[in-house]
Amino acid sequence: MKGKVSPTLLKKMKDTTVLESLAVLLFCQLIGELIVLYLEIPVPGPVVGMLLLFAGLMIRGNIPEPLAQTANGLLEQLSLLFVPAGVGVMTHLTLLGKQWLPLTASLVLSTLLTIAVTGLLMQKLANKEGKL
Repeated sequence: MKGKVSPTLLKKMKDTTVLESLAVLLFCQLIGELIVLYLEIPVPGPVVGMLLLFAGLMIRGNIPEPLAQTANGLLEQLSLLFVPAGVGVMTHLTLLGKQWLPLTASLVLSTLLTIAVTGLLMQKLANKEGKL
């Protein structure tokens, strides 16, 4: 039976790589949280952790396949993470009803500002490359 790998061993190996990938993701988040805590910067810890992960992957030059598979699996379930936010909105519906005008104004203005900044940036980048 030389050269054959049992299906049980393959499953254990796959589970281990998923656990290792989750450990890497959570470790980056933890380090990000610690950096934010000690440096007192006004950025969420997971964002700093994501930047650390990005930097590490850039230095490495590629994304390990188990990490990519684990990340894709998490992204497939991303919509489940919006359930608590939706419940929070429904819980505070009366407050939202009282504050509808400032909320609507801020959403509209921030959207218009984002469109304007994106358009200006694209024009500047296109002119820099001589495409416009």
